[in-house]
Amino acid sequence: MIANPVLPIRAALSFTERQFMLIKRLWGWEAMFLFYTLCSTMAIGYLATSLGEGGTVVSQAKVNEITISLLVGTLLWGYLSTLFWELSATMSWERWEGTIEYTFMAPVSRAAHIFGMSIYAIVYSLCRAGATLGIVVLTFSIGFHNANWLAAFIVLLTATASFVGIGIMVSVLPLLAPEKGQMIVGAVEGGMLLVSGVYYPISVLPTWMQYVAKLSPATYTLEGIRAALIKGAGLTELAPQLMILALMGVLFIPLGLYLFGVAEIYCKRTGRLKRSG
Repeated sequence: MIANPVLPIRAALSFTERQFMLIKRLWGWEAMFLFYTLCSTMAIGYLATSLGEGGTVVSQAKVNEITISLLVGTLLWGYLSTLFWELSATMSWERWEGTIEYTFMAPVSRAAHIFGMSIYAIVYSLCRAGATLGIVVLTFSIGFHNANWLAAFIVLLTATASFVGIGIMVSVLPLLAPEKGQMIVGAVEGGMLLVSGVYYPISVLPTWMQYVAKLSPATYTLEGIRAALIKGAGLTELAPQLMILALMGVLFIPLGLYLFGVAEIYCKRTGRLKRSG
């Protein structure tokens, strides 16, 4: 009998729908989370615009460039951290609700399960980033006169595959350590924040950290998006970043699925899926 190819897609979308139903149920908390993200982003924006105050000898064009650069870093960081959080927190929620064992026993492939959650995380993160970007553009007097929005969006979409791969990897942590796993996810995010040039160029880092930065997809994503929005770079100029990000996506997603499978088998053997508190 030939398997119906539609069934895995329907299964994946059912997990996506389940996650959006959780947002609908907890919309007030989601609004507060969005408010927190917006406040953090605007604080960085006001920090950049303050460079032109108090007699500081910085041209308006330079202030505009610095503001865009910092806001791009903050927005991308918000997108990345939300993507990581949503993928990893799902495991914590299921463990808390006591449903994770039933999910893992369901006649659904793990790939369909994970990709369903990934679709939700991508759409949710893009919506949050888009809403934040809209408010930021209306708030700050910055010009995107040379911006190539299409190229910037293509860079972000290409980078999303590698971000999802890393997100799948870190979602293993709450499985292995329900008490502290989610905190370690934050530590992984902090490491990427340090080396990826979110708030400063990686050239100011020590040499060994610059080598580490080349392993982070956020580094190439920021380079590409900033070049597209500040200098108006097109896809031809962004080809090196796009190729690296595509390669990372091809490598990280299968690696993430493999590590998740290994962790699932280990947790089942050791009884770590049982909720005891």
